[in-house]
Amino acid sequence: MKLRCLIIATLFCVCALIVVGQNRRRPAPSPTPQAVDGPPGTENVKWQRGPSLANLGQTAQVHVPAGYVFAGGDDTRVIMEATQNPPSGRELGFVAPSGETWFAVFEFDPVGYVKDDEKYSLDADAMLESIKEGTEQGNRERAKRGWPAMTITGWEYPPRYNEATHNLEWAIRGESEGATTINYNTRLLGREGVMEVTLVTDAETLSETLPKFKTMLEGFEYKQGQKYGEFRAGDKTAAYGLTGLIVGGTTAVLVKTGAFKWLWKGIVALVLGAGALLRKLFSRRKAE
Repeated sequence: MKLRCLIIATLFCVCALIVVGQNRRRPAPSPTPQAVDGPPGTENVKWQRGPSLANLGQTAQVHVPAGYVFAGGDDTRVIMEATQNPPSGRELGFVAPSGETWFAVFEFDPVGYVKDDEKYSLDADAMLESIKEGTEQGNRERAKRGWPAMTITGWEYPPRYNEATHNLEWAIRGESEGATTINYNTRLLGREGVMEVTLVTDAETLSETLPKFKTMLEGFEYKQGQKYGEFRAGDKTAAYGLTGLIVGGTTAVLVKTGAFKWLWKGIVALVLGAGALLRKLFSRRKAE
């Protein structure tokens, strides 16, 4: 009986050691780059799969959920060029769920601390006219590149500011070559500037996509010392407020057919000019 117990105990210990050894050899979830099937021109993009934590430069970070992929700033610019999106040079990251038709681009504008004292006086009509004017200016650049023109048809969601989270949101509807898309913009105010997050999706899937996008965005956070509430006297202050963020930072994007098989059906983007309203804002600030 003692021998039988000893044998059973020995087998138990051996099995335990095997399990421990397997656990030690099993690699932990890694944020290292992995291959993803993308459009022509993106073969060398270093993709990071979720779940993982991705850095957005030195300013912020975002939790990449399981089933999503992330690309850093340099690779985001490669993706933009490959899909006929003129990059701004400020891109810090690209996040998208595999197999769905939407993605988000993160850019940081180090304009300084943006005061939110316009939160109760945003003029949506005036801003829309300025954005339309900027679109027409941008269409000249599109024509030079041989890209189709873009028309802004109106607000999908007029601008709204969340005073608790310091997030500014709005959505523009645009058309090009008979196709319609929705460009949902989020501005996350920080101590030294603004993180610009642009959601790109088509009009038909916006209601389904928006909750997923907002859930993903909950994983965003500024790093220590960069948060809006950490502003200190003497910090750089932006030359404009919430209105300037909207009319000067709107991007209209068109979803078309034939690019990312696993993610979207192709995009053609237009970065809009600031428009007349933003010029007036700067002129008024200079005069003051």
